[in-house]
Amino acid sequence: MVKMPEIQLGAHTIRSHGARVVRFHMHDWLILMLLVVIEIILNVINPFYRFVGEDMMTDLKYPLKDNTVPFWAVPLIAVVLPLTVIIAFYFIRRDVYDLHQATLGLLFSVLITGVLTDAIKDGVGRPRPDFFWRCFPDGVGIFHNITGNVQCTGLKSVIKEGHKSFPSGHTSWSFAGLGFLAWYLSGKVKVFDRRGHVAKLCIIFVPLLLAALVAVSRVDDYWHHWQDVFAGSLLGLTVASFCYLQFFPPPYDVDGWAPHAYFNMLAESQTENRSSSNNVNHLSVAPSELESVYIHSHNSEANASGSNSILEDMETQRRH
Repeated sequence: MVKMPEIQLGAHTIRSHGARVVRFHMHDWLILMLLVVIEIILNVINPFYRFVGEDMMTDLKYPLKDNTVPFWAVPLIAVVLPLTVIIAFYFIRRDVYDLHQATLGLLFSVLITGVLTDAIKDGVGRPRPDFFWRCFPDGVGIFHNITGNVQCTGLKSVIKEGHKSFPSGHTSWSFAGLGFLAWYLSGKVKVFDRRGHVAKLCIIFVPLLLAALVAVSRVDDYWHHWQDVFAGSLLGLTVASFCYLQFFPPPYDVDGWAPHAYFNMLAESQTENRSSSNNVNHLSVAPSELESVYIHSHNSEANASGSNSILEDMETQRRH
């Protein structure tokens, strides 16, 4: 593959090309809005209330604790932190194509993961490890005398949240956002340039370590089983990988430092420049062609006039 040249710094800024780039991807932004609406709906509806018998409570009696990582902190970790890094690279390179595609890819990664996570949560309805204390705040278990199912006496909102264990939303969101950031950084620092700089790998592992710590906190807080965080991390990282590769070449590619949109723009610009130069060359040849036509026409007229003079002289001699 031929390596494409890098753009000049400041050549494609938000002011010069931002509106055009956003208009070209308007349908993508509309899809993002649709994903937001779906995510809200999935959080409003009730999950599947799975059967929970008395003998199943053995693994569901862990204490009810507060979150080490609160809900409001998840968007900061999964969206704001990666977006801050992306914006920082924009101020370094002044490339609106990179800024737009990275932002779009990050938001798609998080929102697609969120929709998949909450859809599975609502469909599975797995009880959390602290479900007993959500269902029976006073510690007295009540079960149906025929079916043996729980007869919860706690708050409906707390019980509803208690049926959303699988998969872990904190974990999937964290790996979706920070996993995308790891992909993004690996392309920017050219981690796979075959020069053997292990320090670059350490930079890539930092966001993944942060996401892993969020996942561990969910088990430590007894809000999730280990299977929940494992599935959440796998889901988030998989979606992040697909979304990154949708907008960027692989980091090991020779052009892995910039989005596909930049190279498409560069190819179109080169095609336009080539067409313009061909038109200029065509116009520059036209005067010489006209000149040759004029000279040829002038010579033809001179030859014709010379022939007429000779004929007239011959006719005059014959008469005399």
